[in-house]
Amino acid sequence: MFKTIADPADCEVRSVIRFLNANNVKHAEIHRQLVEIYGENVMTDGMVRKWVRQFNDGRTNVYDEARSGRPSVSNYGLVAKVNEKIRENRRLTIRMLCDGFPQISKAVLHENVTNRLNYRKR
Repeated sequence: MFKTIADPADCEVRSVIRFLNANNVKHAEIHRQLVEIYGENVMTDGMVRKWVRQFNDGRTNVYDEARSGRPSVSNYGLVAKVNEKIRENRRLTIRMLCDGFPQISKAVLHENVTNRLNYRKR
C-alpha cells in the first residue's frame, strides 16, 4: 500500500501526468495511479485526458497560464469624474457618491477616493 499525498499542488499533478505520458502510459492508467496516490478528488479522467492531449501537442509548461481576470471598472475617466464631483461639494460622502454613480460599487468608489485621489476624512 502506498502512502497518500493530501492536497497536492496543481503543477505537481501535471508534472506527474507529463512524466507518465512521456513513458507512454495510457491516460486511464495515469488517472488510476493519480487516484491511488493523491486520492479520489485529485483530477477527473477527462482532465487527465485533456492534459495528456496538450502534452502530446507540444505543451511543456505545467503551470497555469496567465489570465487577465475580471476587467476593472476603474479608469482615469472615472477617477476624473469622481474628483470633479468631490471638488464641487467637499462634504460629499461615499454614500452620496454612490447615488451619483449608481453603476459603480461602493467599494470601487471608496478605493478611488482614498487610494487614487488620496482624500481623507477630517
